[in-house]
Amino acid sequence: MTPAISQDTTRTPLLHVDMDAFYASVAVRDRPELQGVPVIVGGGYRGVVLSADYRARTTGVRSGMPMTRARRLCPDAEVVPPDFDTFTTVSASVMENFRRVTPLVEVLSLDEAFLDVRGSTRRLGSPVEIAEHLRATIHDEQGITCSVGVAATMTMAKMASRWAKPDGIFVCEPSAVTTLLHPLDVGELYGVGEKTSELLHRLGLVTVGDIAHTPVHTLQRAVGDHLGRHLHDLAWGTDQRQVVARNTSSFSFLGDPDKSMGASETFGHDTDDRQVIVRELLRLTDRVTTRMRVAGVAGRRVTITVRFADFTTITRSRTLAEATDVTQEVYREAVRSYDALGLQRARIRLVGVRLEGLVPRERVQRQLLLGQRDRGWSEADRAADRVTRRFGADAVRPASLLT
Repeated sequence: MTPAISQDTTRTPLLHVDMDAFYASVAVRDRPELQGVPVIVGGGYRGVVLSADYRARTTGVRSGMPMTRARRLCPDAEVVPPDFDTFTTVSASVMENFRRVTPLVEVLSLDEAFLDVRGSTRRLGSPVEIAEHLRATIHDEQGITCSVGVAATMTMAKMASRWAKPDGIFVCEPSAVTTLLHPLDVGELYGVGEKTSELLHRLGLVTVGDIAHTPVHTLQRAVGDHLGRHLHDLAWGTDQRQVVARNTSSFSFLGDPDKSMGASETFGHDTDDRQVIVRELLRLTDRVTTRMRVAGVAGRRVTITVRFADFTTITRSRTLAEATDVTQEVYREAVRSYDALGLQRARIRLVGVRLEGLVPRERVQRQLLLGQRDRGWSEADRAADRVTRRFGADAVRPASLLT
């Protein structure tokens, strides 16, 4: 689609910036030999797709798809394991660029955010000029591209960034909202998932225009009061929400972005080997606590996830006396939780580690015990962090992970 750019761009002060195939783009940037080949970012043969570049997507590969299916759809793809430390570092730099433009940045994930730039136009130009500036800066500094939707509401800005992909800008004028929205399938609406889309189709509501021209009370009788009203508002591009500044430092790959950070891994083969399992718990713990230290947060509740060969999944949690970001402290509690399950013969498919109840690290006042050294694992972690920032993620790691 061709952007509709007006003279009065103050009517479209909201931006939605979305990195293009973020994880795959970062992987390709750091490995020039991947240029020109389909790339899938994911974990292990039996894991799921975290991201795929646009070449792989043309074959039907999508995020969240089982890796086995993705390999069948795109057998020529290069599968790259995710480097969460690099993703987090690049994301932090991108979000810092956003905050140089406006303090009103609402982060949705590592690779997308809403910006309210109405207070920045006198200094930096129109919203479109600000969008161009951000795209150029991110490309120059990080070597990746992004797409930007510019609109009057958050809903339409999100839709517009989708229309801008890849590597473009789409400006949605308020006067063009219904023209753009009403021909679309209901499943294209921001916030409408697969189940809701199927329900609406069964009711004969196929396009967004069908919803828009259905009386609100009829929609409410069919799908419920709240959802009916919400769908009607979406269909007319109505959105009263405001961008709320939210710090990316507390974002997690898994779970509530404001309350937890976690990671999980599917084993290549089901295993009942405790040594293999606890070593994986250590690797996941190290990954999570490293991200926490980068983000400046600490957590008090340690939760492990265990998924068995039959896909039955259980979780166990332990609450610490005080919040921590220390790898060994979290790992110790994770192993205790696992051992308490008594799973000597059970074959495990997946394990995960999560820290919940996150708080800013500066709020945590650690109380030394009598006779305890004033320097310990916390200082060792931070020294290792400095080394990995300079020499790469593989420069320092726990000895048991060297095998």
